[in-house]
Amino acid sequence: MTMRKIIVLTFVTLDGVLQAPGGPQEDTEGGFQYGGWIVPHFDERGGAIMHEQMARTRALLLGRKTYEIFASYWPTHESAWPGIHSATKYVVSHTRTDPLWDNTVFIKDDVVKEIRRLTQQDGPDLQVYGSSRLIQTLFKHDLVDELWLKIFPVTLGTGKRLFGEGTMPVAFQLTHSEATPSGVIIANYKRAGEVRTGSFGA
Repeated sequence: MTMRKIIVLTFVTLDGVLQAPGGPQEDTEGGFQYGGWIVPHFDERGGAIMHEQMARTRALLLGRKTYEIFASYWPTHESAWPGIHSATKYVVSHTRTDPLWDNTVFIKDDVVKEIRRLTQQDGPDLQVYGSSRLIQTLFKHDLVDELWLKIFPVTLGTGKRLFGEGTMPVAFQLTHSEATPSGVIIANYKRAGEVRTGSFGA
């Protein structure tokens, strides 16, 4: 049986911020004022890469807030994300019980145990978008198999970070990289065992 991978796809600044990339009101938690920071740098090549990656989506693993944002938009814009309506949405939430979207499965208790169980089942890989708090849980428990990053040429100095407290020391291997005309670095990584160290000394 092939293990299902957990793939984190995210926009991130040079200083590691992933909060509210798409718009001013997307996530203002903590008084965040820079929502929409990807927009001036999002070019045709970046859009093509995103379209290619989104076209592979058959299952999503989302936090509640990201799920609610997605559910308010994508059901009426499926032409821009073919297949998203039929994809299974696994949603980590301790409060929401009513699905806003077809093919929604809530994960409420024993979250880490349930996510591990999902990865051991047959099925498509689990793609994670947004969901900053969920991502921290995944890193803390070594549940991220691949990172598909879009690194934007901007620093913000504040906001929710991709790598927060509790991230485990692990190694990744670069599997693809390129730069778009606007200076966005596309970098895909896969897990590559434990962290190795060395010395340049004699």
